[in-house]
Amino acid sequence: MTDFLDYQPLNLYSNYRDASIKTPDVTILQDEVLPAFPELGLNYTYKLSHEAILNRAYQLANLGVKAGDKIIIFKSSKFDTYLLAVAASYLAAVPAMISYHFPAETIEVFVNRLENPFILFDDETADKVALVKNSSPEKQISVSKLLNTPADKVPQVELPQDEIAYMTHTSGTTGIPKLICHSANSMGWRTKWQKTIFTKIAEKKLVGFHISPVHSRFNIGISSLMAMGFPMMPLSKANRETVAEMVTKHQPIAIETHPNNFVQWTSLAKEQPEVFASVRYYHSTFDAINNATMASFLKASEKNEPIFLQVYGQSECGPMILKAHTLESLKTSDARDMGVGLEGLTEARIADEKGNVLPRMTDGNIHFLSKGRALTYYKEDDRFQSTVYGPWWDSGDYGFMDENGHLFLKDRQVDLIENIDSSLAIEDHLLDALDFLQEVIIVRGKENSPQPILAVDPKQEMNWDAWWEQVADLPHLNEPIIMAYDDIPRTATMKVQRLQIEKKLKED
Repeated sequence: MTDFLDYQPLNLYSNYRDASIKTPDVTILQDEVLPAFPELGLNYTYKLSHEAILNRAYQLANLGVKAGDKIIIFKSSKFDTYLLAVAASYLAAVPAMISYHFPAETIEVFVNRLENPFILFDDETADKVALVKNSSPEKQISVSKLLNTPADKVPQVELPQDEIAYMTHTSGTTGIPKLICHSANSMGWRTKWQKTIFTKIAEKKLVGFHISPVHSRFNIGISSLMAMGFPMMPLSKANRETVAEMVTKHQPIAIETHPNNFVQWTSLAKEQPEVFASVRYYHSTFDAINNATMASFLKASEKNEPIFLQVYGQSECGPMILKAHTLESLKTSDARDMGVGLEGLTEARIADEKGNVLPRMTDGNIHFLSKGRALTYYKEDDRFQSTVYGPWWDSGDYGFMDENGHLFLKDRQVDLIENIDSSLAIEDHLLDALDFLQEVIIVRGKENSPQPILAVDPKQEMNWDAWWEQVADLPHLNEPIIMAYDDIPRTATMKVQRLQIEKKLKED
C-alpha cells in the first residue's frame, strides 16, 4: 500500500473520490450555504460532497463540457468554486480559476487566450459576464442553469499526468494577470510538501481557513487535508463577526488565512482572545507577516506551545520557505527572516540580474528551486521562460541569504524605493509599534519619494504624536495618506496593489 507521504501525482477528482472512500464520514463545515451546492447545507461529509460533485460533473457533461475543454470558473469567493473545479476534472476539462474581482475587460483577455472557453458563473459575477463581448453565449453556464440540467451518468476521463490540468492566475498587481499552468505531476510535488507539514499537527481535529479558492494554495491545501482525513471549515466571509462566531462555536485546532486577513483580525485577537483559545497552529499563506501580528494570535491561544507557521512561496512554485514561530522565538526574530526550504523539495538562492549566484549576505534577486514548479504561463511562454534559469525560478523578490542559510526578504524587485533599504521592514516596524493602525503601506509617491498609506483601526483614532515619534529615526517618509482599510485596492488574495496606488498618486 502506498504511504500518503510518498510522491503521487494529483488528479483533483481522483484525490477527492479516494478521500471520500477512505474517510467517508469526516465533516466539512460552512459559514453559509454554497450557491452551486445548496443541497449540502452548512454541515456535510466527504461522502455527501463527493456524490454532489459527481452530479455537477454529469450536469456539466450534459451542457457540452468534455475532456480537454477549458472552463473559466468565475464566481463568488466560496468553497464551491473549488468543488466545481473537482467536477470539471472528473471530465478531464481544465478549470481556470479566476477571481471574481476582475472586470469584464480582463475576462475578455482570458477568453482570447483560452480560445473561447466555457465560463461558469453565479449571481455575483453575472453582470460582468454579460459585458464580455468575445464569449459564445452557449458556452456561458450560470450556476442556476447548471442546477436545472439533467445529470445523466458519464464515465471519468483522465488527462496525461504532464499535461495542463489546472490553471490559476498571478495576482495582477502589475497589470493583466498571467494564467499559470499546473499538471498532475507538478501539483503532486506540492501536495507532498504540504502533507509533510500537516504531519506536524498532533491530532486529526478541525482545520479552519479563509483562503481565496482561486489561489493555487487552495487546491494543494484541500487535497492534502482530505488525503489525510482532516475535518475542515472553509470560511467564505472574513468579517470579524463571522470569524468570531464560527471559530468560537467549532473550536478548530488550526487556522490559515492570508497575512492581510490576520492583520485585519488582530484587533479581534486582542479584544476577544477567547475566540482563538482552541487554536494551536496558525499558518499564513505564501507571504511575509509581521511579528506583532503573529504574537497577538499566539497570546490568544490557550494551547501548550502554540506555533505560527510562516510560509513564503509563489503561485508559480508553490509553498517554498518556512519558519515556525513561538512567543519565545518572536522575541528575537527578525520579521524579514523567511526561514529555510523543505529538505529535498524546495530551496532558495540569491542571484544577480544575469542569474549568477551571489555570496551570502549579499542583496540580490531571490531564486526558487521547486519540484512543483508550474509548466508555463498559458499563451505567454516567453514571459515564463524569461524568469527561468535552468531549474531555478526568479521570484521577482529581492533579499539575501544569511550565513545560516536563512532567506531574508526585503521587497518586490519592482517596489524598490531609493534610500529605503526595505519598505517591508519599515511597514513591519510601524505595525508592530502602533496598535491603532490596521495597515501600513509604503509606495513610491511623487518624484519616487516614499509615501506611507495608513488604515486606522475603526475602533481607534489616528495618533499623530505617536506616528511622528516612531518615524523620527527612520529614512524620510512623506506625510501619510489615510485610507479606509476596505478602500485599499487589493488582489484576490488580499495583496495590496501597490502599483495601482502609485498610479493614482501620480494622477492626483
